[in-house]
Order: sequence, then structure tokens, then C-alpha cells
Amino acid sequence: MEQKLRRDRNMGSNLRKLRKEHHFSQEKLCAELQRRGCDIGRSTYEKYECGELNIRISVLIELKKIYNCSYDAFFENL
Repeated sequence: MEQKLRRDRNMGSNLRKLRKEHHFSQEKLCAELQRRGCDIGRSTYEKYECGELNIRISVLIELKKIYNCSYDAFFENL
């Protein structure tokens, strides 16, 4: 069973902010995540940003690599 982080609307806002800062649409970001081995669709990612679904740790690790940021960026203001 893969670990997940507890849902938090603030984290969803941080995910959205980072995605927009890096000029990704949800669809293009999910395509990049899939290319890197994360099985994720756009509707699932949208639920991460809305705080409706727990984010998988493996997705968070890949997002960190894509955005070249620290984990602090994901947890800002939590």
C-alpha cells in the first residue's frame, strides 16, 4: 500500500500555484508525470488541487523533480 498525505486545501493551493508558475496545464503536467512513471490522470490531479483526494508520495516526489523546488514549497502556509 502506497503512503499518502492527508488532504489539506492549502496544499492544493500550493500545487496549483506551482503548476501555474511553471506554465503547465493540468493535462500537460499529468502527461509529464505519466512519462516519469506516475499513473495519474487529469481528473485525479484536479482532485489533489481541490483538496478532495490525498496526494500520493510518489507523485509529490516527481513534482519536486519537475519543479526543481524544495518540499517546503508544497507545505507553505500549512
